[in-house]
This record gives sequence, structure tokens and C-alpha cells, in this order.
Amino acid sequence: MTPTPLNQENLPEISQRLTIPTYDRQALKTGILHVGVGGFHRSHQAKYVHQLLQEHNINDWGICGVGLREADRKIKDVLEKQDFLYTLAVQHPDGKLEGEVIGSLTGYLLAADGPMKIVDKMAAADTRIVSLTITEGGYNFNPQTEAFNFDNPDVQHELSHPDQPRTIFGYLAAALKKRKAANLPPFSILSCDNIQHNGNMARAMVLAFTRRQDPELAQWIEENVSFPNTMVDRITPSTTPADIAALEAAFGVADKWPVICEPFIQWVIEDDFSNGRPPLESVGVQFVEDVSPYEKMKIRLLNAGHSVLGIPGAVHGHPTIDACMDDDVFARFMRSFMDEEATPVLGEMPGTDLEAYKDTLEERFANPNLKDSVARICLESSSKLPKFLIPTIRENLAAGGSTKFGCLVLAAWCYYHDKETNEKGKPLDIIDTNSKELHLAAADPLTFLKLEDIFGDLANNPDFVKQYLELVRKVYATEDIRKLMEEMI
Repeated sequence: MTPTPLNQENLPEISQRLTIPTYDRQALKTGILHVGVGGFHRSHQAKYVHQLLQEHNINDWGICGVGLREADRKIKDVLEKQDFLYTLAVQHPDGKLEGEVIGSLTGYLLAADGPMKIVDKMAAADTRIVSLTITEGGYNFNPQTEAFNFDNPDVQHELSHPDQPRTIFGYLAAALKKRKAANLPPFSILSCDNIQHNGNMARAMVLAFTRRQDPELAQWIEENVSFPNTMVDRITPSTTPADIAALEAAFGVADKWPVICEPFIQWVIEDDFSNGRPPLESVGVQFVEDVSPYEKMKIRLLNAGHSVLGIPGAVHGHPTIDACMDDDVFARFMRSFMDEEATPVLGEMPGTDLEAYKDTLEERFANPNLKDSVARICLESSSKLPKFLIPTIRENLAAGGSTKFGCLVLAAWCYYHDKETNEKGKPLDIIDTNSKELHLAAADPLTFLKLEDIFGDLANNPDFVKQYLELVRKVYATEDIRKLMEEMI
């Protein structure tokens, strides 16, 4: 059977194989601009909005994607050819595969094709939310001081040329200035990134930038723009060519960039919006007064747990997270980290059964059909570890708690960047903005630990330095990370 190309015209035929949008996509208004249309956005926020459109007679909340990098052109081209439709495939642990065509995306704008098109779309009256998945690094702050990085060349350019935005901050400032001048209410800025207090961080960075560029605008933003905090959760591996071929065979639909994800999905949002919001509570989104407990639990357990598996897993040679979990030593090491180091410093989690939550994480990580690569988990770890893992280490040092599991992960990470191969000599797929600096520093383990933007003041703690250097010595001497993990548990 020849696969049917995915596009609007072919939906009637595709409906015989997959669930398709039943709402009138042509009638959708763009209420949301989303910056950073990767797999996660398409498995999570776009899925929730699609479900809302599918179940309710609402047409104000279509999503227009935005890409700020030339590297985003590929996703733009694929989505344009498919009329902004894509397949979302849910992989269940028992092997069941559920497929659905998502229709909530209405368009895609690329900065390289004209920055002011993006500014104008953000400034349009219909746009009521600008949401972000720009990764931890996209917020342009020092991980230790949380100060805005004004040395960024693109930021320097924007400060002198407000009409030539390059970073998210330049775009938001230019668009909000237009709205202010037009006497339009501002859009809300909705961070969906894995940063604790992500809305507060987005607010702090936008205000830091605009106070330097346009103090009057900054005051208006401070008084009028909402930055809700959020917690987002759905494991979404990168889509591989093998995934594309498998889904084409399973569904008979030719989709050039489908999305694979797990069944679990959660979105918790602080209910604070400048200009209205979609009624997403009707499709399971939780609107709360304080997101903090949910954020901290997820970042310190799920996100940190991924790194605790992924970094040693990469060094050992495990290809995927489920392969790590299938290894009893890795699985027990990760649970020991969660039980002995993360949980004691989490604080009060009212209404939450932490043991059940950790049990669920183990089940999710072990999903044998998801094949989430350790390379994806390890990418941009220099932005992730300062938020996911190092705070737990620091708090345990202050409280006299255990730090051995987290410390071994850092020792393994030093080896990872120094050798750039696993223990079997196979090259590692390292993707990190700071990879060159990390590689040079890792030649000396103490120099590595003294990278303050990542590790803060850990190198000033003699007891931790002693523990770290001893573990680094063992990692290099044995070249058997699994053995060292087994000795700890």
C-alpha cells in the first residue's frame, strides 16, 4: 500500500486509519505564538490545545510556531508542506501504539525570513499568549548568579538596534512596544521550559533587558504583563528515521516529522494571565495559585533522575534510558539517588505521595517502546545540571546529607567531556554549547569543578572536593562506571 501524504486535502482518506481534527482549521484565529516548536511542544502544549479545539466549539486559540534560528528551517519546511499537520504517536509500555493527527498549528514564522513579520504577529490583537520552549540556555542568564548576560553579542546588537531583534528578548520588547503604542493589552509570556520558577525567570530576564533598552517600556511591562509559572511533563524522545519508517508502515501515512511520546502527560499553570487564556482545565490542565511544589518535585526527581541515568549510561555505553533501567545496577542507583539525596531536601509536598511518584517515574523511564536516547538526555547538560542536580548536592552538603550519588555523576561527566568516548572507546554524541570549554577544563578534574558558571562554589568545599577527586580517580582507574555504581548501592 502506498502511504498517503499527510496534508489537509488527504484528511478524509487518512481518517480511516488515524483520528483526525474534526474542527474547522480554516476558521482558527492565532491566539498563541509559540517560540521553539520542537518535539516536546508538539507532544504537549499543541496536543492540549488540539484536544480543546476537538472537544469544544472554540476557535480563538490556534498556535503559530516561531523559529529564531536558521536551524529551524527544516521543521518549518516540513510543516508547511503538510499544512501544519503532524502525527502524534503514543508508545505504551505494553507495545500498544496510538496515533492521532494534530491540527492546532496554524502557521510558522522563521526569523531569517523577516524578523518584523514575527514582531507584527506578536503585536497583532488576536495574539494573547506568547509561549516558549527555548531550553534553559535560551534565557541568557548566569546559572549561578541568575544575572542577565549583557555580554551576549546579539543582546549588544539589540540594545543599539531595537528594530533588528535577534534574541527572544528583542522580539518580545519590540512587540510589546508596538502593543503599548497601539493601546492594546499585552500578551502573557508563558514559559514552558524546565526551569524552576520559569515564569519568574522569564520576567526577570525580560525586565533586565528592557530596563537597559527602554526603561519606559520596562515599567509598562512590569505593571501589565503576566509571566505565569508552569510545570510541564511528558517524555518525548527525538524522532529518528526508523521511527518515521515504522509509523508510516503502521498507519499508512507519510509524515516527514511525526512525534513519539509516552502516555503520561501533565501541565500545571499558575492562573495569572494578562489577556485571557484558553479553558484548558476542561482537558486536564491544572491551574493553581502556586506551581512551586510541582516544579521542584519534577525537576529534582524526573529531570535529575534522567541525568543520573543518562550521564553514567553514556559513559558505560547504554544507548537508551530504557536500557539503563533494564540494567538492575543503574535502576537501583537512580532510585537510591532519589530516595537518599533528592527526597530529603525536597521539603513539604502537600497532597503528594512521593513514593508513588517515584514508582511512576521508574515505570516511565523503563518504557521499552520509547527508546529515549541517552544522547538526548545528556545534551546541553551544562545548562541542565545547575538546575536539576547541583542544587540537591549543595543542599545536602549544607544539611550533612549524602552526596555520593550526585558526586559520582559529576565525576562521570568529567570523564565524558575529557575522553569524549565511552568506556569501550566509542565516540560520544556530545551536544553542548559549552563543549569546547568543558573538554579543555576536564583535562584537570579540579579545573573542571572550578567552572563556577556551572558548579558554583562546590570547589570551595574541601570535603566535597576530596570526595569528587577520589571518585574521578576511580572512574579513570577502573573505567567501569557500573562497578562503581554497584559499590555505592
